[in-house]
Amino acid sequence: MAKDKKSRLILNRLSKRYPNAASELNFKNSYQLVISAILSAQCTDKMVNRVTPQLFRKFPSFSALSKAPLKDIERIITPINYYRTKAKNIKRLSQIVTKELSGRLPKDFEGMVSLPGVGRKTANVVLGELGISKTLPVDTHVFRVARRLGLSSGKRPEDVEEDLKGIFPPSQWRKVHHSFILHGRYLCKAKNPKCGDCPLTDLCPNGTPKNGTPKN
Repeated sequence: MAKDKKSRLILNRLSKRYPNAASELNFKNSYQLVISAILSAQCTDKMVNRVTPQLFRKFPSFSALSKAPLKDIERIITPINYYRTKAKNIKRLSQIVTKELSGRLPKDFEGMVSLPGVGRKTANVVLGELGISKTLPVDTHVFRVARRLGLSSGKRPEDVEEDLKGIFPPSQWRKVHHSFILHGRYLCKAKNPKCGDCPLTDLCPNGTPKNGTPKN
């Protein structure tokens, strides 16, 4: 099957499976989004959503967080993986945004990745969710799903991102990002994927069909 036809089928089926695909991080503005995105690195969205309500109540803005004692930030986000490093990063980022950027995040990729704790994926998440630019962030779920479906053989997230951008038009990048994340999170898991419940088994070169007979 041609890759363009296969990609259309994949996205159509995932859109039906996840009709309201969107970020599962809870945020209300750019400040909450970037802080949540940084905290979510190598951590579940569910855990991030558990700690951010208290964090944002106590420190409701970049300015407030920039002045927060580091120990107070660490105490609130202790359940988060690498909380000490992330506490330093979000405090330093808030100081830079407050003092050097007039309280506003950069509106370009280069500016975003120059901030502490912001890598390629986080920058793309923020720019895409805020509608500043069309992006296709590749996290561990998108990376795994794209490779299992044969849409990319890239060894690095940026390689998979480039492949997916070459397959899907920019108007679909956000939908691809969110639907692939949800599919990887709930069905196409790293361990014990639920192939029997997957709507893509006939399109997947690595899955087990619903009849339970391995393809390879």
